[in-house]
Amino acid sequence: FLKGVSQVPGMALVPYRENQNTTTNPTAAGLSMTLGIISNIIALIILAKAYARLRKRSKATFLLFASSLVATDLAGHGIAGALVLRLYISGTTGGLNSQSDATCQFLGGSMVFFGLCPLFLGCIMAAERCMGVTRPLLHARMICTVHTKIVLVMIWLLALSVALLPFFHLGTYTYQSPGTWCFINVLENTSITDVIFVLLFSGLGLAALAVALVCNTISGVTLVIARLRKNKCPRRSAKSHDIEMVAQLLGIMIASCICWSPLLVTTSDQCIRLASWNQILDPWVYILLRRAVLKKIYRITTGRSDLKGSTFRRTQRSHRSKENKCCLCLGFNKLVLFW
Repeated sequence: FLKGVSQVPGMALVPYRENQNTTTNPTAAGLSMTLGIISNIIALIILAKAYARLRKRSKATFLLFASSLVATDLAGHGIAGALVLRLYISGTTGGLNSQSDATCQFLGGSMVFFGLCPLFLGCIMAAERCMGVTRPLLHARMICTVHTKIVLVMIWLLALSVALLPFFHLGTYTYQSPGTWCFINVLENTSITDVIFVLLFSGLGLAALAVALVCNTISGVTLVIARLRKNKCPRRSAKSHDIEMVAQLLGIMIASCICWSPLLVTTSDQCIRLASWNQILDPWVYILLRRAVLKKIYRITTGRSDLKGSTFRRTQRSHRSKENKCCLCLGFNKLVLFW
């Protein structure tokens, strides 16, 4: 299986590539990286404009999390994608060293870091929206921009800590077939530390997906119940921005489950291409599942030229009416205090 390669102490080996020229075409990797970068830039621009336009506390928190997720995906495509292209080119011209060198260590750490960050961010976004939908007063009292930034830093530090474990001899990164990328060693010469590292990576990823699934389910059911109770209690109707955010979270969760579950469950190197598509699909969730796009879909599917009587129209009108009433009450209270 390993031809003419002797094991070096402290270095892991990868399988010999039988047909090097047929597996080192960088076109697919280059197109994937380009598509991912362009998609994330478009989504980041959309989210930045929405954040500048909407200053509601709940919406601003969600947009800050979403912008951080897209920016992390963009960095992942730029950093990891550039290294993969470099390995493709070096593999085509002169062959790849089978030893786990510094490039492999950095690329493997990048793959783990940029793989865990979207899962963690999707989980915390689902939990934040679940609190905002089910306990809006508690959410308004506890969640602020400072707390959001602290949580973001903690998520990045947690993912970075996991990615750096092999540098402290807990697990190893090795070249994976066809030798153009690196990931956790699960193929050959695995030690107990490799097993622990794989279980930690898979456990954290699956736990994040499970928490996101539970929170998004609770949020969705709550919004459906609020919609059904609208006729009895109009003030409890679902708000349009809540519907929009939960729809986007469901899209993120579905994409993450489809792309990451095979790799997290089987830890097979054959599933990494599917997992890499998660960073391409995430931005399109924000591009397509926006309120303006959903309105156009509503018009097309219902054949109506306006939104009178629709859920979007009623929820927006109800929300604006509540904001106007709050402003009038606040102004009246200030006038009373002044006198």
